[in-house]
Amino acid sequence: MTIRFAAANPQYNPFVTRLMGTPIRLRAANDNVLGLCSDKLLKAALRHFAEHGLGAAGNARMRAEQAFRSGEDASGRWWLSICRSLDRRMADTLARRLDVAREEDSTPRRRVAPRDN
Repeated sequence: MTIRFAAANPQYNPFVTRLMGTPIRLRAANDNVLGLCSDKLLKAALRHFAEHGLGAAGNARMRAEQAFRSGEDASGRWWLSICRSLDRRMADTLARRLDVAREEDSTPRRRVAPRDN
């Protein structure tokens, strides 16, 4: 089966003409707030991902739950941070369920301004 590419003809489609004339400013989807992830945490999260693959965030969540239940708050926050760097929604859900305050919430945040392309 052959594949034929037919580019949009702006002559017949005014919507495409408007889109092609408007510059689109793109930002990376992973532009996070500065200062929320240290090099040590990033290396640990990448190493954890290398060991556990796509289930790494779930494994980090499980370890965080176990640590908090056994009273090891520092270890629980560490695993929660690793989980947050791999899957922020999963970590935020766990933090709400366990009523754990984020350490980053106490530090002032600085937003990164979008770059003009």
